[in-house]
Amino acid sequence: MPHNVSLISTIATGFGLALIFGFIASRMKVPPLVGYLLAGIAIGPATPGFVADMDLAGQLAEIGVMLLMLGVGLHFSLADLLAVKRIAIPGAILQITVATALGMGTATLWGWSLGGALVFGLALSVASTVVLLKALEARNVLESVNGRIAVGWLVVEDLVMVLVLVLLPALAPMLGGTADPHVAPGQNVWLTLGLTLGKVATFIVLMLVVGRRVFPKVLWLVAKTGSRELFTLCVVATAVGVAYGSAKLFDVSFALGAFFAGMMMRESEFCHRAAEESLPLRDAFSVLFFVSVGMLFNPSVLVQEPLKVLIVVAIIMVGKTIAAMGLVLAFRYPLNSALTVGASLAQIGEFSFILAGLGVSLKLLTPEAHSLILAGALISIALNSLLFTAIEPAQNWIRSRSALARSLELRDDPLAELPMSVPQSVLTGQVVLVGHGRVGSRIAHALMDRNLPFVVAEENREVVEQLRAKNILAVWGNASDPSVLIQAHVARAGMLVIATPDSFNVRKMVEIARTLNPAIEVVVRTHNEEEGRLLEQDEVGKVFIGEHELAQAMLGHVLFRMGHDLRRT
Repeated sequence: MPHNVSLISTIATGFGLALIFGFIASRMKVPPLVGYLLAGIAIGPATPGFVADMDLAGQLAEIGVMLLMLGVGLHFSLADLLAVKRIAIPGAILQITVATALGMGTATLWGWSLGGALVFGLALSVASTVVLLKALEARNVLESVNGRIAVGWLVVEDLVMVLVLVLLPALAPMLGGTADPHVAPGQNVWLTLGLTLGKVATFIVLMLVVGRRVFPKVLWLVAKTGSRELFTLCVVATAVGVAYGSAKLFDVSFALGAFFAGMMMRESEFCHRAAEESLPLRDAFSVLFFVSVGMLFNPSVLVQEPLKVLIVVAIIMVGKTIAAMGLVLAFRYPLNSALTVGASLAQIGEFSFILAGLGVSLKLLTPEAHSLILAGALISIALNSLLFTAIEPAQNWIRSRSALARSLELRDDPLAELPMSVPQSVLTGQVVLVGHGRVGSRIAHALMDRNLPFVVAEENREVVEQLRAKNILAVWGNASDPSVLIQAHVARAGMLVIATPDSFNVRKMVEIARTLNPAIEVVVRTHNEEEGRLLEQDEVGKVFIGEHELAQAMLGHVLFRMGHDLRRT
């Protein structure tokens, strides 16, 4: 037997205790991740008994982050990212500014230095991508518009934090800290910023130009071998290899590198198989992420500084949430989107730990501040799932008691209804197309090529604006809201085509459409075979499963039912 088994003991105890505590938490109707956090505390240095190797646990957690971000990239195309840029970029920057100001103001009142207050505020401003993904996946809303806005928002936050982590060592002496030995004395801050931006831009261009051509071909070549294990190995090796290489060569985070690797692999016809094959590994290593978070936490801070801990948690879960909700509503998105994004950001995670550790090493943060950040992270992560559970009740409560909320939902929006100038001839027997993503856009182009009338119902405002600019009939809103389908004139439509991956609201859309138009024909898409069987059992309409092959088959069915042949040009 080998003498050094720290890796095996860390994995064995981490998984074993996570299973036990997670099971107990689940039986108590508490999210399992709370059990994973408790397992980490149990094997951490702050509690008696066995202490796992924290360095190894941290590296295993990083692998979990890479694999999770790979999964997001496999479900998140570049078009999805660009589609939410008008809300994600300014929203993330403004939210970081507000949260940092709240943290700095609080730390200043506590008598901290300017540099310590700045690092403290920044650490509280950035949410955990891992926690967000687990919450969105658990509720099957990762591919919804709200999910894409939240993910796009966090991608922007990650990019901002990459710049902060690179610039902070150079700025530390000016902020009252010590110089980083890895930073050359007198190094120009603007030169550092320029080099960082250049590296990040080079990485992104390299991935978009080279990666999107190379990765799909590699997946295709490996898939041709017929070996399942080789295919899984290819997916994992690509994610971990690109993440490591991007961190070493371009100074971007492991998470961001894996995310872009996944986005490039999405261009392959095997992207869904890649997502399925990597799912068990993603789930397993994500557990180790939460265990590693628990290991960092020292429960004594709850006894020594309970008031400060409460204030930190309030900034994270109340201040950030209200700021994010206000920004989303300011961009004219509905209350549900504001609540979802607000809940998504009501926690902190991996970047906060890295930033806090760097602040301590640069003598900007005290150990007390580091403990407060970790306490805020642990408590906010444990409570975050409760916020997601409360979204629908909170939405109903706010609407029932707030005239302002109701007016915001009913406000006059030109994108929420078709222009009065639309001739009635194109609003009879038309196709109502729900969703204008990868599948929906292909169907829309084919309908246009054959001069078949259609109306797009789309939840993304920016997509609707782009369609209106091209004189394409489109209404903005969630098609599970009766007013959206009414504005699309579904009562006189010939067909309802649900091309959105949001399978959660499909039955509601179909029920509304058939109430308004009992004779309407319905065509539905889904990625999940089990969900497809359930939809067919419920007789919602013709169901198609997949994506690339789905788009072609779905398109052929729609054109055939509308009296046209797919082969016609």
